[in-house]
Amino acid sequence: MSAPYRLDRGVLEATFRHFRDCGCGREECQVLWLSPWSQPDIIAKVVHPKHAGHFGGFVLDDTWLNEFWLELGATKMGIRVQVHTHPREAFHSRTDDEYPIIHTPGFLSLVIPNFGLGPIGFDEAYLTEIQPGGRWKEVPIASRLVMT
Repeated sequence: MSAPYRLDRGVLEATFRHFRDCGCGREECQVLWLSPWSQPDIIAKVVHPKHAGHFGGFVLDDTWLNEFWLELGATKMGIRVQVHTHPREAFHSRTDDEYPIIHTPGFLSLVIPNFGLGPIGFDEAYLTEIQPGGRWKEVPIASRLVMT
């Protein structure tokens, strides 16, 4: 089991702002939650990747992603959680399972329902974690994400 990540309300508010501004209730959107390597349990930054969204998914921009890996190294930050929206209910699709941005056991993927148009928070959200061997398993949100 991974230790819980701590995040403040501002991180969650910024996340939902990106979802609403980018997806506009019509397209899926993704953000990445980062923390410094010196304090890996504290989510310190929200990054909105350059991507092409559509009703049932999104595709990250390859050039942006290559530059982002270099930026992470230079800033000594790591991706801790990928967060994205779904049109209706939150679940982890087959595409979500097969194409995470990180493939390491313990990595988290949080799915927010209704394109993130609902109340800011984790109501009806779905959190899953990569297990040893690469399979995903749903985990209770409160066991991995703590609001500070």
